[in-house]
Amino acid sequence: MMIADPRAFLTSLFEAAVEAADPLAAIRAHLPEKPKGRTIVVGAGKAASQMAAAFESLWDGPLEGAVVARHGPIAVCERIRVLQSAHPVPDEAGLAGSAELLRLVEGLTPDDLVVALVSGGGSSLLPAPPQGLTLADEIAVNKALLASGAPISAMNVVRKHVSRIKGGRLAFAAAPARVVSLIVSDVPGDNPAFVASGPTIPDMSTPAEALAIVSRYGMTLPEAVMQHLRSEQAAAPTPDHPAFGNQQHHVIASASVSLEAAAAKARALGVEAVILSDAIEGEARDIGRMHAAIARETALRNRPFSKPVVILSGGETTVTIAGDAYGKGGRNSEFLLSLALDIDGVEGVHALAADTDGIDGSEDNAGAFADGSTVSRIRAAGADPRDHLARHDAWSAFSASGDLFVPGPTGTNVNDLRAMLVV
Repeated sequence: MMIADPRAFLTSLFEAAVEAADPLAAIRAHLPEKPKGRTIVVGAGKAASQMAAAFESLWDGPLEGAVVARHGPIAVCERIRVLQSAHPVPDEAGLAGSAELLRLVEGLTPDDLVVALVSGGGSSLLPAPPQGLTLADEIAVNKALLASGAPISAMNVVRKHVSRIKGGRLAFAAAPARVVSLIVSDVPGDNPAFVASGPTIPDMSTPAEALAIVSRYGMTLPEAVMQHLRSEQAAAPTPDHPAFGNQQHHVIASASVSLEAAAAKARALGVEAVILSDAIEGEARDIGRMHAAIARETALRNRPFSKPVVILSGGETTVTIAGDAYGKGGRNSEFLLSLALDIDGVEGVHALAADTDGIDGSEDNAGAFADGSTVSRIRAAGADPRDHLARHDAWSAFSASGDLFVPGPTGTNVNDLRAMLVV
């Protein structure tokens, strides 16, 4: 079977995945009951402004509140204020945003309702260092985590024990009000306590576990942070605390739903689709090689899948950075450059790896495209793809070959979409 335009085909799968995570449809299906008292909206994440705009368009009663989104384009809201801060490294604006959310939930009663709109990215957008720590300390923690190669679940165990707002503390501060959390999940497995480090969702993790993660991944954190993690102050409230007795949460969009939508789109276009997993984690370049091996085997031997087929996966890979020698890019670009090297010269394989929020790492691309001729195009442009991979500079390699995928911010975030078309 011939696909006239493989990149357009893969782009249509990305668009279907993003549409399935549309905040308006997802929130409409999970609107809470109206309270006798006030309705306060709080939230944070890459999809925060879009979720806020969707909620206020569906809510026909009085409401007030604020959400924190990343710097850049935002959806326009009329009744909910949209504050902005930095991602992936926290900034002063994030301190102000966290303080405002905590202020909004002060002094509430059992008759009041707090609606928490939470999506991926909220960990960085809501810095709130505990007493004795500074924004610089939280920035140092964040940078160490991003460079460590730790999975997102482990990162967020550390983050929630170095915060006054994460680890359920925002919901704890809202008690005795009713709290309903509407969550767009970007974490493998969709554990709501891991999304944005769970500002409204407590879990049973401990500071001791955070210290073990710091040790396991060889992180160097400021001594003040280490002392904090060894203190009683670091302990977060646990789910059995009475303050959480009047709370609910719903995961309203996730990678699993978006992958199913992408698969359905492929089948509608006449191509069979298989989903490997919605929760793949690991080093981006290693996962890239594993995906390349599956694509090669399918292209050359028609196994483990029969051509034509699109092979899909989701989850969140990691990039471990040693030292300060690194370039531009993100986990999707690094995954795909590794894959491109291993499918070099193989005909009939076309791949897209992209973050569903529209931004992969430090630049303005969501990810990139690759096929069996990508490595040749990179070399023809005067670049060495293996050198770029070694220096964590995949963006520059794909920029040189003209293979970047730049859809712009999407307004949602359900983690990464990886699609390999084999024909």
